[in-house]
Order: sequence, then C-alpha cells, then structure tokens
Amino acid sequence: MGLSSPAAECLGCTVTGGTVQHLTEASSGQQVLLVTPQAAEITFRYDYADHPGHYPDAIFHPAPSRHTQAAPALVAEARDLAGEGSDLTRAIRVARGVAEKFVYGHPAAKYYDGFDHVPHLASGLTEGSCVDIHTYLLAAFRGAGIEAGYVTGYFFPEGEPCTSGHCWAVTRIDGAVQEWDISHFLQIGRRDVGPSLNPKGGFRLPVGHSMGLSLPELGVHDLKLLVEPMVMQDGQPVRLSQKTIRAL
Repeated sequence: MGLSSPAAECLGCTVTGGTVQHLTEASSGQQVLLVTPQAAEITFRYDYADHPGHYPDAIFHPAPSRHTQAAPALVAEARDLAGEGSDLTRAIRVARGVAEKFVYGHPAAKYYDGFDHVPHLASGLTEGSCVDIHTYLLAAFRGAGIEAGYVTGYFFPEGEPCTSGHCWAVTRIDGAVQEWDISHFLQIGRRDVGPSLNPKGGFRLPVGHSMGLSLPELGVHDLKLLVEPMVMQDGQPVRLSQKTIRAL
C-alpha cells in the first residue's frame, strides 16, 4: 500500500485494471493488495504528500526469519567492528566494514543461498546487489545492538529511467532516523559510507519494509521482500517481468 518516511507521507496506492482485495502481512501489519486482473494492463499509482512522515515502529522489530537471523560469527564481527563510542559512530564503523566485503553486481548465486540464516563472510570481496548487501548490513547492525530496518521502494536516477525496485537500510539512534545505501556508494567507487541516501544523485520513494513476509491466505511464507508487483504462479509469487516504472 506504500510507506511514509521522514521525507514524505505516503497517501496510499490506487489500482486500475483489476479488482482489489486487501490482505495483512502476518508479522509487520502492512497492507498488501491482491489484484485480480480485469484488463490487459494494470496500473499501481502511489501518491505522496510533500511533507514529513515517519517510518512505522514495526520496521525496527523484524520477525525471526532466515533473512534476518545472523550467524554467530557475523554477530561477533559486527560487535568488534562497532567498538566503543556513540551509537552513530559505531553504526558508521559497521557500515564501512560491510562495504569492504562487497563489490556491486547481480550474481546468479547468492552468498546466502542454502542457508537458514545470514552467513558470515570471512574474507575477500563478494558480489552482491542492493538486496544482498543490505541484507548483510541489517544483520550486522542488529548484531551490534543498533536498531535497524529494511526499506523497499524505487530509486529514480538523475536523467535515467527507473527500471526495477531498490532497497536501503535505516537505523534509529537516540530517537532520530538515519538512512543508508551502501550499494550506491559502491556503484560510484566509494566505500566511505555514512548515513546518506543519495551519493549517486536522484530521488527515491519507499513502498514497503522488512524481510521474511508471510501472507497465510495465499499460502505464502517467509517471502524475502515485496516491492515490485508479483504474480501468483503455481501457488508462489514470482517477479513480474513486463513493467514500466515512472514518476509523474
């Protein structure tokens, strides 16, 4: 249904081209739209008000899932990386330590494939997308005792079209929210990661949050994430390949 953030308040999602049933995600309480097509094209329109909103508290309290549970070695390393000092200083150390483990890309095989948790990456560089990198970052933040959440949405680069969904991380330190996007730092050849969303240039719109989502009415359990519209196929949600994403 859309997600508000400190940058803008989401006013909801309007669907044309199909009938809509509202479902509630089991752990986060997010509203999910189940659409039965009635036309050749379905349009999802998200509207945002140009004034501050806020991330829901549920984003900082993830349900246990193989996508959120960190390996003991990852937790130990995150605590060592964080060290002493203010929580913001500790968070920056963790984010920069995670950035040193990755090179941006879209590998067919993921480093967490076959695991029931987020595994520890010991040495060398691992190729990963925004999803892969921020999965590790979230596990590291939480392992270091820092409140953190996972946001899914869309990024619109300056002068370029948006072609797919995007994700980023948020922390909540001393009552304030910080936003992090390691993948964008890596795409422009930087690893001096800080709480900044747009080193690459552009703007983003949040749509949902958290990993390990469940919709019992559909028989869907522990879905990694939901941002772009998906199609129920043989009882399982799969990515929709034919799509156009644009900002109005």
